[in-house]
Amino acid sequence: NVVTAAANHARSGSPTRVLIVGHTDTSGSAQYNMGLSQRRARTVADALVAQGVSGGVIQLDARGETDLARPTADGVREPLNRRATIDINF
Repeated sequence: NVVTAAANHARSGSPTRVLIVGHTDTSGSAQYNMGLSQRRARTVADALVAQGVSGGVIQLDARGETDLARPTADGVREPLNRRATIDINF
């Protein structure tokens, strides 16, 4: 539902940039989590494009296990940290 709402919002105007940032928790290795956060951001981008958002304005970033929503120790599974954020600039 969140991705659909973001796609609707982006299509309502002419966005200059849609920035998608993938995040993970600390339960895997730092290297694995960086790849996972990249895949997470790519999945959201693909869903936005499938819903009519221009791929030309989409930028991806990955933070891995840095920039946690809920700080935890290394190796802790925290669902709140497993996320992607979408910023739409008009």
